[in-house]
This record gives sequence, C-alpha cells and structure tokens, in this order.
Amino acid sequence: MKREVPGVLAFLPFLVVALALLGAVHWYVWRRLVRDLTAPGGPARRLGTAVVVALPLLSVLALVGGRAGLPFVAQRAVAWPGFLWLATLLYLVLALLVGEAVRPPLRAWLARRDAAASAPAAVTAMESPAPAPVPEKTEEPAPAPEAAPVPVAPASAAAVSRRLFVSRAVGGAAVAVAAGTVATGAYGVLRGPKVKRVTVPLAKLPRAAHGYRIAVVSDIHLGPTLGRAHAQRIVDTINSTQPDLIAVVGDLVDGTVEDLGPAAEPLAGLRARHGSFFVTGNHEYISGAEPWVEHVRELGLRPLRNERLEIAAGFDLAGVDDVAGEREGRGPDFVRALGDRDRSRAAVLLAHQPVVIDDAVRHGVDLQLSGHTHGGQLWPGNLIAELANPTVAGLERYGDTQLYVSRGAGAWGPPVRVGAPSDITIVQLASKQA
Repeated sequence: MKREVPGVLAFLPFLVVALALLGAVHWYVWRRLVRDLTAPGGPARRLGTAVVVALPLLSVLALVGGRAGLPFVAQRAVAWPGFLWLATLLYLVLALLVGEAVRPPLRAWLARRDAAASAPAAVTAMESPAPAPVPEKTEEPAPAPEAAPVPVAPASAAAVSRRLFVSRAVGGAAVAVAAGTVATGAYGVLRGPKVKRVTVPLAKLPRAAHGYRIAVVSDIHLGPTLGRAHAQRIVDTINSTQPDLIAVVGDLVDGTVEDLGPAAEPLAGLRARHGSFFVTGNHEYISGAEPWVEHVRELGLRPLRNERLEIAAGFDLAGVDDVAGEREGRGPDFVRALGDRDRSRAAVLLAHQPVVIDDAVRHGVDLQLSGHTHGGQLWPGNLIAELANPTVAGLERYGDTQLYVSRGAGAWGPPVRVGAPSDITIVQLASKQA
C-alpha cells in the first residue's frame, strides 16, 4: 500500500526554498543599505545588521504564529511589524533593483562633472604670468621659506566618494519609495473598502426582480491585524447601501472562534430585506470551518453548504463549500446544490474561488459570485494571481454563465493593498424582460 507523505514533510522542500530565498533577499538588502553605507565595525553597521536580522524573524513569526500555537496576544504583537516588513521588503527590493540600472550612469555623470570642474583651475595655473625678475643685491638674500605642498586627493579617493554618494542617493530613494508605497497601501485598507456598483443582465431573471441588489463582500480576513473596528466599518458600509440581499463569499477570518469571535460580532448588525448568507473560503478550513459556520449562524447569517433556496424575487440562490474543504470531506457538491433545480429559473451561485466556474457552467448557473484573489493585493501579485485563476477581478462571461470576482474587503498577511483597492460590490441584477 502506498503511504501518504505527512503534510509537514510534503511542504519541507518548499519551506527550504522559501527560507533560502528570504535569506538571499535580506543579504542583498543588508549589502545595499548597511554594508555600502556604513563603516566596518561602527555602531551604525551593528544597528543596521541587527535590524535586518530581527525583521525577518518577526515576519516568520507573523506567518506561522497561529499554526504554531502562539498566544493571540503574541500574534498581534508580531503581526504588525512582521507583515508590514514583508510588504516593505517587496517594494524595497524592486526599488533597489531599479537603482542597479541607475548607479553606473550616475557615477559616470559625477566623474565627468568633477573632471570638468577641475579643468579650469589647471588651465588658469598654466596661463598665469611668470613673476617679474628681482634686481640683484649686493647682500646675499635670506633663504625664503619653502611653501607647504598643496595636498591633492588621489583619484581613488574621489571615486570612493562618488560611489558612497551614489549608494546613499539610490538607497535613500529606495527606502522613500518603499515606505511611501506601503504607507499609502495600509491607509487604503484601514480606511475601509469603497462601494463598487456593477449591473449584471440575466436572460432568465423575471421582470419583478429587475434592479435586485446583492451586496457582495469577500475576504474580510479578521485576524491579528484587522479586528472588530474593521468588521464594523464593513457592516456600516454595507448597511448604508440598503441591499436586498448580502452575500459573504468566504475568507471571513484568519484565526479561531475563541480568538476572533468578539471581532466578528458586528456582523450581527448586517441588514438586508432577504437576509445575509455565507459560504466558506479556504481560510475557514485553516481556522476551523465547523465552529465558524456555527458562529456565523448565531450572528444571523445563513450558511449555504452545498444547498439552494428560492428567493422570493424570482431566482435561485445557491452556495457551495470551498474546494479546500475536500481535505475534510466537505468540498463543493454541485449535484447536491444544483442538480434537481428548475433550469428555467435564473440561478446565482456563491462560491469562494473562481476556479469552480467550469462546474457552474455545466450546471446552468447564470451568475457566480466569488472572491479569493484579492485582485492580486500587492502589485505585481496580480500577474501571479492570473496564473491560478480564470478571472482575477471584475465581471467576465464563460459560455452562458457570468462570473463576478470581488477584490475583497480586507487583506491577508500585510494589511496593505497596492494596485488592488478593497471593495464591497453592489451587484444589481437586470432583467432583459424589463
């Protein structure tokens, strides 16, 4: 019988490669921002080296603290500096790599400038008139004191000075760009998601449901960095739109009910004419899906676990468990959710990951509402997200099925978004009969 490789061993090669890459990146940052800018053995170099060693350790603790059983108070303590450093590191390295292309021409320009500045002084010295002859005296003149030699900086010292100037200019610019980018991205997350509105025409939607509004929110990611205040901002924003129905499409939390139950309590304040609904995301299965399903039910949201119901407005609403649940025997079951429905009615499906769109097409779904991608969250992460998802953000058509993917209302890991602002989408259904 074939033995299954334990989960930890299966991820061991990936972990080794990730740690080696992390070490190489931090060595590069240390070289450019510490070694190139400080004197050997000086206090500045010792401090810079300590910082470059401590920050990645905090980042690793922030990433694995929850799974390693770190107390939630300690998780919160390391999460902010650890995750913010990961985001800063990304843009710091990108800026430094751009700086590598800038260094040679900048040094060459400085060398030409220094040469041009020294040339006029040399010409003036050569063209100055010879001193007038001194008349002879009968008395022997006293010897004149020798003039002190004018020190001339060697060419190598000037080159070293130019290299230090360039290193400081490029390093300072890289730090400023990275810090500004991360600060702006963090402000966007902490400010809360903006409302986005999308109209989706459905051929089978009855005239009575024309204009029906579904508030779609995904990837809230309550956790060590985003807590109760974040949840309250989302609830207030959704309620201000007065939707007919609210769909929470997965990745609500990054942690246990014990740790994050109080942070999720504001969700009990969600208000919609036809109620609020929830489907699991992959992070629920990391955090404990069954306890969270029961907890959101207590908060007034209805979990849709491979099931369907008829909405009074005249369409079917279905929800499937996330594909991550397959490891626990609770993955998506489209036959159970959609197999016996009346296909003359329009069907809206809640599914966390866009990758199940092919199953949705086969089962005659008219509109699938998803999240999961975060729109890439941190540019150029969208390029990576495109490799793993049919749609990264927005509305696209696959056969007779339309897929809408929200960028999400929170952030995983670093509470930072760059090039992918968070959103809560009001999907307004349109009847072609209207």
